[in-house]
Amino acid sequence: METTKITKTSSSVQWSKLFRSYGTVIAGILIIIMFSVLNPGSFATLDNAINISRQISFLVIIGIGATIVMSVSEFDLSIGAMASLGGVIAAKIIASGGPLWIAFVVPVLVALIIGFINGWIVTQFRVLSFITTLAMSTVLGGFTFWLTGGATIFENIPDSFRYIGQKSLGSIPMLSIVMLLVTILFWYVMTQTAFGRRLYAIGGNESASRIAGLRVKWNKNAAFALGAALAALTGVLMASRLGSAHPTAGNGLFLQAYAAAYLGMTSFKEGVPNIWGTFVGAAIIGVLANGLTIMEVPTFMQDVITGVIVIAAVIMQRLGRNAQ
Repeated sequence: METTKITKTSSSVQWSKLFRSYGTVIAGILIIIMFSVLNPGSFATLDNAINISRQISFLVIIGIGATIVMSVSEFDLSIGAMASLGGVIAAKIIASGGPLWIAFVVPVLVALIIGFINGWIVTQFRVLSFITTLAMSTVLGGFTFWLTGGATIFENIPDSFRYIGQKSLGSIPMLSIVMLLVTILFWYVMTQTAFGRRLYAIGGNESASRIAGLRVKWNKNAAFALGAALAALTGVLMASRLGSAHPTAGNGLFLQAYAAAYLGMTSFKEGVPNIWGTFVGAAIIGVLANGLTIMEVPTFMQDVITGVIVIAAVIMQRLGRNAQ
């Protein structure tokens, strides 16, 4: 009798651990099955899967930036404004006749500097990161509006600038390829390099990391810089996709990026920001948006459903920790 109880307890613990670690992935699979049953002719097709991969590319890249900052237990609320600025700078350069590579590189370098400044303010003056970056978001939004006069930049944008955003390699969109390359690169950086391990160590216990001799300030500054750079790259790719740049184009990605990151924290590594988890989180959000659009669900309702899912993910994460 005692052995039976122990076996049942062990089994329930294993199932609990399975759902805590892979609950988000399982939920994503169930969502795909649901939409495939409801709309087999429109949703469950190869063309639509390729379309979803293109649609989530922006969210995955900016979400990875947010994940890097979250790995050191900080937040960057300026990533949406940074994406808008990146797209505007790229469009300005290319529209004025600048070289293509300059249009892609300069916004990322500018964002690196701004992100480093964010990190420096947070670490040097011990200011809360969400206050610092919220203020920086306002600054960037104002500067972007001044740079464009509040208007969309769409004139004199050459076809070469649109190539990555609009073309495909065979049947695979270039944006999807870029998304996968960025994901694999930063998965490697965060899990296979000393730099990535230092970021996770700092996020796990900053005081212990400082005692262990880690350069906490420098590593946090680098995390903010990388997060901002990926946000700017997202903005450039959006401008390439649309063939234009709007001063608020990236604002809508801010909340979704953190939604993807939080969903990712319930995937693979429970309670830990991780790259592939964010990828899965972004994919779930993308699949939801695509499936609900096919079902002609209004956009505002899609936002409500996405928000509820994120809240549920956070609650599941907390319950999972309490159950340990």
